[in-house]
Amino acid sequence: MVPVENLRRIYLLENLTDDMLEEIQPFAEMRDYQNLEVIFREGEKAFYLYMLLQGKVLLEVQASESLLISLGSVKSGFSFGWSALLPDSSYTAHAICSEPSDVIMIPGEKILALMDEDHHMGYRIMEGVVRILKKRLERRTDQFLKTLRNHPDIREPFWE
Repeated sequence: MVPVENLRRIYLLENLTDDMLEEIQPFAEMRDYQNLEVIFREGEKAFYLYMLLQGKVLLEVQASESLLISLGSVKSGFSFGWSALLPDSSYTAHAICSEPSDVIMIPGEKILALMDEDHHMGYRIMEGVVRILKKRLERRTDQFLKTLRNHPDIREPFWE
């Protein structure tokens, strides 16, 4: 069983009360992954929501047979594998450890059931998901615009 103190270190869960964390605790399990170990692959059925306690995980997609594109990295305290929060969903990227990592795993169906039973907990968790997704979307939008601004075929007046 994962100690409540460790669950509290996860950004997604930081707004939950101790009672809420204790409800999640029986379903949370810790797993250690080694460098370059694959946690899940794009297209696999999404069973678990993952939370990185320590280490670093890369999220990557297969653009073609020979091209793997990095979407970014997950740092300690952050979550990934959110597809598990949608019933009958699949992972949309590969998750690969880029260093030894301690990962908390919670079955998606268990956390969904808890969220359904306690709507206040569900609201707080989904609020955390939205906060994180908003930051990621803003960062990707900034990266996209920077790429466009630096593209040689796009002239300066386009941005004025």
